[in-house]
Amino acid sequence: MRRAVDVVVAGAALLVLSPVLAVVAILVRVRLGSPVLFRHERPGLHARPFTMLKFRSMRDAVDADGNPLPDEERMTPFGSMLRSTSLDELPELWNVLRGDMSLIGPRPLLFDYLDRYSPEQARRHEVKPGITGLAQVSGRNGLAWDERFRLDVEYVDHRSLRLDLKIVWRTLVGVARRDGIATEGYVTAPPFMGSGQRDDG
Repeated sequence: MRRAVDVVVAGAALLVLSPVLAVVAILVRVRLGSPVLFRHERPGLHARPFTMLKFRSMRDAVDADGNPLPDEERMTPFGSMLRSTSLDELPELWNVLRGDMSLIGPRPLLFDYLDRYSPEQARRHEVKPGITGLAQVSGRNGLAWDERFRLDVEYVDHRSLRLDLKIVWRTLVGVARRDGIATEGYVTAPPFMGSGQRDDG
């Protein structure tokens, strides 16, 4: 049932939002260049890898040694707008159609984090990652990592149609208010270094 809902809603959203997707793609190409899409390997259900798609939101910029500059130096006002409005997330609807992701579930993070999770935190991979989730509507990047993972596991243990509908509504409200876009002092959030880390990374 959940998979059927994912397919129907993601397919309908891609169709309805196709003009928006086209306009954003053109703007990304003009403002940031190519590639338009950001592709990155992330752990999905049972930590199996998949390629997550997003609209690119940072410019290419490297130091004298060819290493990428810090995120805050590569982020542009246009990229910040994409992130604050969640327009950069729209290509993930294709990930939902492919079955890599669900509409609702824990956000897919980095492979580097897998070895840093406690056994309880690792339970977030018992369900498919989502475009939005309980942690996102409860504070997004404004939450400490331990609290985000606690909410992810709470969703795993209590997911239901009623909870999903509540998360969808709170997602729409949060996007409209642009809540929790980033941790103070970061473009998004400090890297997760292990359970119990300080909020300042």
